[in-house]
Amino acid sequence: MTTMMTTRRAYTAVAAACVILAGCSSPEAVSDAGPGDPLTRTFKEGRRPAVADLTGTSLDGDAIRLSDYRGKVVLINAWASWCGPCRAEAPELKLIQETWGDRGLRVLGLDNDSRRSAGLAFQKDHHLGYPSLHDPSGKQALRLPRGLVNTQVMPYTIVIDPAGKVAATRMGAVTRNQLAKIVEALLPT
Repeated sequence: MTTMMTTRRAYTAVAAACVILAGCSSPEAVSDAGPGDPLTRTFKEGRRPAVADLTGTSLDGDAIRLSDYRGKVVLINAWASWCGPCRAEAPELKLIQETWGDRGLRVLGLDNDSRRSAGLAFQKDHHLGYPSLHDPSGKQALRLPRGLVNTQVMPYTIVIDPAGKVAATRMGAVTRNQLAKIVEALLPT
């Protein structure tokens, strides 16, 4: 009986330590973009995590560096052509780029398709006016701050402020209206 109680206490201690450590690995959400929207997290200035300089080749074969967008508000949107919610949100992302592009917002896709041709077909079918990094192995996603988003679920969107820090994240499909408050606050008037 004593061995069983000792074992239970050990398991309980390990479980408690795991819970504590898991909380330490993800950025703290400091506000919500909208009441009742658990899929969106925003971060106060000064508490925003930095993002690595994502680099790679676009679906069109051009070199892309996230750092080339410094000074702009950037929406990084991870998608794949086989993802239903990604297809549904594509017109919204195009609208977001068209609405705020002249004020300095840039959308940068992160295509997870294994074949470049599938991503190119998606880009053409949806008339996307922004580039997408081809990331079939998920290497770019692994460079994101740990715990920022669940990279196993698509789509997800990360809003980067002009200083290159994460201002907000959104899990799932995104709409222009869901991002309006966040984006407007980051763009010059």
